Amino acid sequence: MPSFEYYVKDKTGNDIKGNDDAPDASELVRKLKAQGYMVIRIEEVKKTQSLFSVSKASTAAPVKKQAPGKSGGIKIDDMVVFARQMATLVAAGIPLVQSLEILSNQVEKEQFRVILRKMFTEVQTGKSLSESMMPYQKVFSSLFIHMVKAGETSGRLEEILDRVALYLEKASALQKKVKSAMMYPAVVSILAFGITFAMLAFVIPKFATIFDGLGAKLPAPTQFLINVSNYLAANWWWILALIGGGVFLFGQIVRLPAGRLVWDAFQLRMPVFGPIILKVAISKFSRTLATLIKSGVAILAALEIVSKTSGNAKIEQMIVQLMGAVNRGESLSGPLEKGDVFPPMVVRMIAIGEETGELEEMLTKIADFYDTQVDTAVSGLTSLIEPLIIAFLGIVIGGIVMALFLPILTLTQAMG
Repeated sequence: MPSFEYYVKDKTGNDIKGNDDAPDASELVRKLKAQGYMVIRIEEVKKTQSLFSVSKASTAAPVKKQAPGKSGGIKIDDMVVFARQMATLVAAGIPLVQSLEILSNQVEKEQFRVILRKMFTEVQTGKSLSESMMPYQKVFSSLFIHMVKAGETSGRLEEILDRVALYLEKASALQKKVKSAMMYPAVVSILAFGITFAMLAFVIPKFATIFDGLGAKLPAPTQFLINVSNYLAANWWWILALIGGGVFLFGQIVRLPAGRLVWDAFQLRMPVFGPIILKVAISKFSRTLATLIKSGVAILAALEIVSKTSGNAKIEQMIVQLMGAVNRGESLSGPLEKGDVFPPMVVRMIAIGEETGELEEMLTKIADFYDTQVDTAVSGLTSLIEPLIIAFLGIVIGGIVMALFLPILTLTQAMG
């Protein structure tokens, strides 16, 4: 019977090395997993090469050098696929070393492949999966790393990876819905502004020359339009520069902590878009916190991760205050109610979850509810904005056309 040397981690994260006999490596893997160990590497003693090590051909393959921590275009969908595939491989009893080798050879993006190969090397030297992710926090979020660490500690890594993938899928779907809803009005508004500006600055001056040749007094709307057009034609370059400078200055102010806090707080209360932004923030807060708590992450560590991934400075400030309150022994619902950000229904549901000991289930229900609310709000927003944009274009373009045709109608009546 073949003899194998194995390297595993127990539920507390301690490294354990040993030797055992088994009919084959797969049988030994099943035996070690049944004992609650996480299999990192297995080598057959009689062979000089690890059963699950990378072949010379694969290690000799040239890879492009990349600075650690750069995402390099790796998107959330790539992380969903990675988490799903990693969970499948771990559940099948394949050691982490071999799992990382398999995934590094099949990922589509070369930059992600480089990172996985480096992680493979680190895990092969004895590091845990979460430790190998630490240098690449621009790719693997703090949520991802902490959940993997919790999975390694509890011995439920495959379950945690599935949970990470599910969380990322829902977060990605929500993000895409909001972006697609905002994209249409944004593009149409920019086009409408550009067309109107071009007509005023470059087209109407040609009509003004024709009207001057007629020698007749122009109607007030036409004269006003020509005056605006002459001004834009003479100063269009510095007007565009002023708009560009304003956008740049606004971007710089928003980057400052105080400026970002004011802007993010305004976003939550702005008309039309504010309720949608708030619903997205509540959904993200609830789902992230529920996922972390369910995965065994300590409440303070979970709140810290939620604050960093909130994407809104006002929400982040509220969560930091919440962490202080929880550290003093208070419940979640009390400080949330004082924060005056979350609706009373959400605060009450969290309070019930704390009272019944089912906080993560209640947070998941809140997230699911607000995901549905976001869908409804986004659909309503699209239905509302489309006629408003059409009405705006009709009034502006129609007004310009009418102002241009008024002199012709006036001359026609005078000649009649």
